Amino acid sequence: MPGRCSRPAAPHGHSHWTLAETVGGSRERRPWSPQQPHGDADVQQIPQNAIEERDLVGAGRIVDEPGCRGAERFGSRGITRAQAAVLEEELNRSYADSDLNFRTYVGMRHWEPRIRKAVAQITADGIHTAIGLVMAPHQSLLSTGAYFSHLDTAITEQGVNLEVIRIDSWHDHPGLIDALAEKTSTALAGFDSPSYVLFTAHSLPMRILREGDPYDAQLRQTAALVAEQLDLAPGRWQFCYQSAGQSQESWLGPPIEQVIIDLAQAGENNLLVTPIGFLCDHVEILYDLDIIARQVAHQHGARLERSASLNVSPTFIAALADLVWSYAPSLYRH
Repeated sequence: MPGRCSRPAAPHGHSHWTLAETVGGSRERRPWSPQQPHGDADVQQIPQNAIEERDLVGAGRIVDEPGCRGAERFGSRGITRAQAAVLEEELNRSYADSDLNFRTYVGMRHWEPRIRKAVAQITADGIHTAIGLVMAPHQSLLSTGAYFSHLDTAITEQGVNLEVIRIDSWHDHPGLIDALAEKTSTALAGFDSPSYVLFTAHSLPMRILREGDPYDAQLRQTAALVAEQLDLAPGRWQFCYQSAGQSQESWLGPPIEQVIIDLAQAGENNLLVTPIGFLCDHVEILYDLDIIARQVAHQHGARLERSASLNVSPTFIAALADLVWSYAPSLYRH
């Protein structure tokens, strides 16, 4: 797992480096019910190119992308950009005595600023080596892999000299576990009686298991590490999926809605959900959990609360900075 490394000596002429951060995503989603898996109302619109690419899922969709119903209502805009800006500050503050000067760039797949524009800006700024960080800790060909694929395409199409050092996954980084445990602990303190904890992440098509994709295993490891740090008793927490896409194939489960129903029927009336696959306030958080999942709990006599998103949590940003710094030695080999 990544950790803080010693600072290498700087070679002559290498005084400026950068971090390229690829984020975003898009999908189609309809409300879930046990009688009708996907209702006919409230369809989320997604860009046509996403449909053409069979891009049913991504690393998540930030709330200020077009087609995100009620973005103004949710009151959260541009969080990913804020994360990048705060991360840049943290990197340059924490490692000010090194010779590296970090810049962050945001590139998205289906909304501005797009990955190709980020690549163009990076090279226009005279940068030839970057650290590529997808804002999703768990590796999957359908999510993180798709972002790196778009990045590779942009570099090839523009014919630029840009070497990208990839961070493929960081699901077990100690700082990430600390940040998730911190938010979960704070939320648990809001209950007057014992509560049951649900860790969630975006579902993906079940075929990824047959293809050997590490996504599911990494998510379950993250959940177990957070539960261990919080000293949650066995049988008082579980991992489940949310926000399955609209397609004919089977998706990873169990879905959180059914888990809520089962727990409520078993007498669990206080439920806390901690999304471990989302790093900021996406529609999948603000709508799928805060509205739909909470409604399901209420309908079955249970209270459901959610841990606050990581967003620009100092603990989380420090973890990102440590993660990026752990890859810094690779910059000196280019």
